[in-house]
Amino acid sequence: MSRRICRYGFLPALAGLFLFGVFFASTSQAQDYTLKDLNEQLVMGTLWYQKSAEMRAISYQAFNIAKLVFDMDVAKGPSEKKRAVVVDIDETVLNNSPYEAGLIDRDTGYPKGWAQWCNAARAEALPGAVEFLNYVVEKGADVFYVSNRKVKFKQGTMKNLKSLGFPQVEDAHLLLREKTSDKEFRRQLVRKDHRIVLLMGDNLNDFDSIFRKKGIKDRLAAADQFKDKFGTMFIVLPNPMYGEWEGAVYNFNWRLSPEEKSEARKANLNTWTSD
Repeated sequence: MSRRICRYGFLPALAGLFLFGVFFASTSQAQDYTLKDLNEQLVMGTLWYQKSAEMRAISYQAFNIAKLVFDMDVAKGPSEKKRAVVVDIDETVLNNSPYEAGLIDRDTGYPKGWAQWCNAARAEALPGAVEFLNYVVEKGADVFYVSNRKVKFKQGTMKNLKSLGFPQVEDAHLLLREKTSDKEFRRQLVRKDHRIVLLMGDNLNDFDSIFRKKGIKDRLAAADQFKDKFGTMFIVLPNPMYGEWEGAVYNFNWRLSPEEKSEARKANLNTWTSD
C-alpha cells in the first residue's frame, strides 16, 4: 500500500517534468530557426533559375526584344549623341545562381563567400547576352556595365566578362559601386556623351532611382507609372532568388532574424483556402 502511494506520488512531478520538457523543446526549436532553415526557401527559385527551359526562353526573349528596340532606334537615322546600351551585370548578363545554390543547406548567407565567387570569375553568361551586346558594338554603339559589385571586385569581374566574349570590358565602360548603390550618378555619367537607348537589369533600381528604398505598394505603383517604358526602353530580366523586392518585404530591415524574415515572407503572401 505504501509503495503504491509512493509510486503514484511521483506522477504529478513526472507530468510536470514532461510538460516542461515539451515547452523547452518547442521554445528551443523556435530559437534554433537558423539561416540554414531560411536558405531552404531558396531551393525552388534557384532550381527554376538553373534548370527550367522557361528561364532560358525568357532570357532569349529579353535580348531579342532588346535587339528589336535597338534596331528600330538605329533605323531612325544618325543620333546627335552616340548611342549606348546600359546593362546591369549580376542576373542580367552573368548567372550567379551557383553562388546562391551554395548557400542552401548551409548556415550562411550573403556576403559570405561573395568575394571568392567574384574573384573566381566562374559565372556563365545568360543566354543571348553576349551575342546582343556584341551586335550593339558592331552597329557603332557603346555598351556600359553599371553594376553594384564593389570596385574591389573589378579585376575578377573583368576577367569573367572577357572570358565569355563580352565587348568593351574596359575601365571606362565598367561602372562599379564606389560610395552608393544608387546608380543614377553613373547613368548620368553615361548620358554626358551618349544617348541611352536601352537599360537592362533584374532590379527596378537598374532603371530609375524612384524605385529605391520604396515599400511594396510604392514599388508596384512606380511600376505602373513607368508601364510604357517596359519593353521599349527598360528590359527586365527575371530573378526570383534575391533583390530589392525582398528588402521591401522586410521594410528594408535586413537585420531581422531568419525566423522573422520567414514570417515576413509568409505574411506578405495573398492566400486562398477552400475552408
